[in-house]
Amino acid sequence: MAKAMETLLAVVLLLFCGEWQVVRGEFDYRDALSKSILFLEAQRSGKLPQSQRVKWRGDSGLTDGKLQNVDLAGGYYDAGDNVKYGLPMAFTITTLAWGTLDYGKELKAAGEIQNARDAIRWGTDYFLKASATPNELWVQVGDPQADHNCWERPEDMDTPRSLYKIDKDTPGSEIAAETAAALAASSIVFRFTNPRYSHLLLQRSQSLFSFADRYKGTYGGECPFYCSVSGYNDELLWAASWLYRATKSSYYSNYIIQHDDVKAYVNEFNWDLKYAGVQVLLTDLYFQGEAQFSAYRSNAERFVCSLLPGSPIRSVKTTPGGLLYVRDGANTQYVTSAAFLMARYSDLLSAKKRTLSCGNTLFKPNDVMGFAKLQIDYLLGRNPLGISYMVGYGSKYPRQPHHRGASVVSIHQQPRKIKCIEGFMNWFHKDSSNPNTLIGAIVGGPDKYDRFVDLRTKSSMLEPTTYINSPLVGVLAKLYRMTCKTNRQC
Repeated sequence: MAKAMETLLAVVLLLFCGEWQVVRGEFDYRDALSKSILFLEAQRSGKLPQSQRVKWRGDSGLTDGKLQNVDLAGGYYDAGDNVKYGLPMAFTITTLAWGTLDYGKELKAAGEIQNARDAIRWGTDYFLKASATPNELWVQVGDPQADHNCWERPEDMDTPRSLYKIDKDTPGSEIAAETAAALAASSIVFRFTNPRYSHLLLQRSQSLFSFADRYKGTYGGECPFYCSVSGYNDELLWAASWLYRATKSSYYSNYIIQHDDVKAYVNEFNWDLKYAGVQVLLTDLYFQGEAQFSAYRSNAERFVCSLLPGSPIRSVKTTPGGLLYVRDGANTQYVTSAAFLMARYSDLLSAKKRTLSCGNTLFKPNDVMGFAKLQIDYLLGRNPLGISYMVGYGSKYPRQPHHRGASVVSIHQQPRKIKCIEGFMNWFHKDSSNPNTLIGAIVGGPDKYDRFVDLRTKSSMLEPTTYINSPLVGVLAKLYRMTCKTNRQC
């Protein structure tokens, strides 16, 4: 107990110092928020609109789907390659929609609400195309092996645009349910600004959920890159939870109760594992008077307790510099998603004037949000190396993100096609800054000892992904609102 309190005291001191520095204006959360959304425009596939703000990008993947006479142009590239994967893309949209819903006022105050909606719609428009036929969902475009053997701009790619789908004979409940969750959450985002579109999203979400639940099975076609280890039960609960929030239908409430998995204790939230998201989402509804979801509160609290320094049941370690560290390989994805859930849970505690009990140690809402803030501040530059892991934020940030489009000269500057091997020889192995700044991208981040090497060959450290950024948007919106009120700038 004494050791736990000693650790807690250290955290309190860090929080105090952190607040002092923020008041002095060290971090501009509004700028970071704007850039975190802007990054998603660099990941767009398809015909780019006139409003496109990332000017070094061009149209790409315009004939995606042609092999099967379907239109699959659009959507997002998940990371630094040119493949479109359905599961991480859907998780990106679900978490982005969640942040937009629960921090909509903050996004509006920052002048970013429309950019957030545009980013969501770029994904949902694609999902509507991919799910146009009942009991069928196109889940991947592109051959990963061929794509990874080339280093080409999206605008130049000539690797096979192979198509993969799930249906009743080849089920994929994880992807179908996650896509249903994305469309349900997004339907709420557009409910008042575009009711007709919102209704279309909700109808398609319900159809996909029925498909995912009726034809249960795990799809292995996205392996080895996006293999679902956790199975599909978490995605089905996740989708049902979002559909309940969107409809308030007893059908989905009963489904959640009948298929609950309240014993599912987890200490991470990511594109594969959704239980923590379910638990926080349903605890929110429980605090609003939905007593049927009371069982989810204890595991939501246990999740948060697993993260907090000073908690006797803490199970997630941090680097010496204080960054949550789950595992090697794009560790920042676990940081941003955990920070988002902590931000949301601190809101719930504050609204009910409650504290969080982790064993015999009590944490106030500000303690929970304070630790979330420490994680974001680490990413923005308060770390042992003094580097911002958000590209284009601050003066010291990664110059060589592992990203095909950013690392090869823009097609607008050099229209000549840059072929597969030429890209590796002249750009991938070139030890210099990328010619295009991938503004707003959060890269994979440091290792467990806070070490970081800025070389694009180090993909685990340098590759950004859409699902690192998507949970970050809501946290940054909240931090912007918190600090602008403190500084009386909003």
